[in-house]
Amino acid sequence: MATEPASLDLGHAVALLAAAVVAVPLFRKLGLGAVLGYLSAGLLIGPHGLGLFDDPESILHVAELGVVLFLFLIGLEMRPAKLWALRREIFGLGVAQVLSCGALLTGIAMLFGWPPAVAGIGAAGFVLSSTAVIMKMLDERGETATPAGQRAVSVLLLEDLSIIPLLALVAFLAIAREAGDAGVAAASASAGAATQPAWLSIALALGVVAAVVAVGRYALNPMFRVVAALGGRDVMTAAALLVVLGAALAMQWGGLSMAMGAFLAGVLLSESTFRHQLEADVEPFRGILLGLFFLSVGMSLDLAVVAREWRLVAAGVAAFMLVKALGIYAIARLFGAAHREALLRAALFAQGGEFAFVLYAAALAAGVFDARAAAVMSAIVILSMALTPVVVLLLDRLLPRPAPSMDGIDAAACLTGRVLVIGFGRFGQVVSQPLLARDVDVSIIDADVDMIRAAGNFGFKVYYGDGMRLDVLHASGAAHADAILVCVDDAAAADRIVEIAKHEFPLARLYVRAFDRGHVMRLVNAGVEFQVRETFESALQFGEQVLRGLGFADAEVAETMADVRRRDTERLELQLAGGIKAGRALLRGNVTTPEPAPLTRPQRSTRALNDAAAVALDEEAPLAGSAAAGRGGEPQ
Repeated sequence: MATEPASLDLGHAVALLAAAVVAVPLFRKLGLGAVLGYLSAGLLIGPHGLGLFDDPESILHVAELGVVLFLFLIGLEMRPAKLWALRREIFGLGVAQVLSCGALLTGIAMLFGWPPAVAGIGAAGFVLSSTAVIMKMLDERGETATPAGQRAVSVLLLEDLSIIPLLALVAFLAIAREAGDAGVAAASASAGAATQPAWLSIALALGVVAAVVAVGRYALNPMFRVVAALGGRDVMTAAALLVVLGAALAMQWGGLSMAMGAFLAGVLLSESTFRHQLEADVEPFRGILLGLFFLSVGMSLDLAVVAREWRLVAAGVAAFMLVKALGIYAIARLFGAAHREALLRAALFAQGGEFAFVLYAAALAAGVFDARAAAVMSAIVILSMALTPVVVLLLDRLLPRPAPSMDGIDAAACLTGRVLVIGFGRFGQVVSQPLLARDVDVSIIDADVDMIRAAGNFGFKVYYGDGMRLDVLHASGAAHADAILVCVDDAAAADRIVEIAKHEFPLARLYVRAFDRGHVMRLVNAGVEFQVRETFESALQFGEQVLRGLGFADAEVAETMADVRRRDTERLELQLAGGIKAGRALLRGNVTTPEPAPLTRPQRSTRALNDAAAVALDEEAPLAGSAAAGRGGEPQ
């Protein structure tokens, strides 16, 4: 009786989801990041942990689609002009990093006693950093779109391209090994039968790239227009996945990286009108499959190999990561990167990646690797991937926060404006307009260097200074100012500035931007001349225009707005005397208040106690009768 092949059932799916749902929030809470959470969860439920899964390779093949979709989304953000602008980083920085680190790691592997061929392929696999790990961490840190993040993406693109010559190198080493064992003639014959010429592989790869570019340039937009017009949302999602997976499959046929194909498809669609729709359709699949990829990598760590060869594995992880980090740092500095950026890039890239498994599998099949070398090298790569989030976390905690660049920015010193504006965000910019319209001499300070540069582009001179420091306030001319305008968007900072100004500059009038009613109460108690909630006036004007739009007369609108202001002022006065919960009766709500009703129905009919009451009861009787009739009929 034939045995059924191993397959994933509902229990396996529940185990994968449960592991992710428990581990990832826990590791994020500990500050270790989602990637390490996925890897640890995979190790726990894998064949070398609880044994819930016997074949992590089958999951890994499916989960690689997560990396593919991730690269597609990155490509959507990379317009062709932007990608062309990064050509120096891709083919300059990327090539220099791959070649230099490959040479260094090959030397280290040979010092460990590996033969030159094994050392070269092992080092080459470790040079190819994990695109999934690095892009996931850059995404979590919000640095993907920064210049430093774009340089990291450029290096990753070059590493993806490197898989082609590296696989060709494996084939060459296999030919050389066979030539050494059986003679040059026999090796040439077997190689000719088993492998195709290098020029044919290159031509096939270039042809596939050209075909993908042609289809993306001329066919994709018309296809999506037809699908959008005739299909539904589900068909659009299917079309998006078809484009991504089709490009990946075409690249795989050409001997290239599937991730590279998805990235190229994203770049070709980056200027499409359907870009945002495609991003929304692909994003849910990307998140789930990318998490599954990290889970399967964690499952693939063979703890038996680590236990048996722990000295070699531990030394290999430490030596490879350290030497690669030093090489990356040196290349980054050589290409003009700042010290902090070079350190972060070294920490992110000092690991092997998923392409190493492809390379090592090819080397094992070609006879360049034996089973021991493949297992040890794979363990080194997986452990390095798991350690990368920890290394980056330690680096962030050890390095001081970078000081903002002060190029082109002047610190506050000897300012003499009649009015001092502290904080020049959206609120401060509007406040300054009526003052400048009357030629009032205004001095402006802010602690955000990016905002100061942006304001300079619009003709404002803003000085750098922290308004919560007494020395800065003196340098900003607070002692001579008639008015100090506190326009910062931080209530605690505003309170601190008010406290200092009231104590040190009692002659200056204080006008303060308030955050909410509680902040207003603190400012009034502090004795400021004027305060206003940052959204109060705009919200009232908004409501006023809504009433006009609904057709209410101008007189009714004016009366209503005056009533709202009056009630708000009365409520604030009651709150100042009795606390934040006072004056609630003055605040209108949108919940209908039920009419009071007796708990029990009276047993006797109502009778008047005097003549005036009798007259009132006679007047209410018709109304009560009509109300009762209304309740007895259809709902009113």
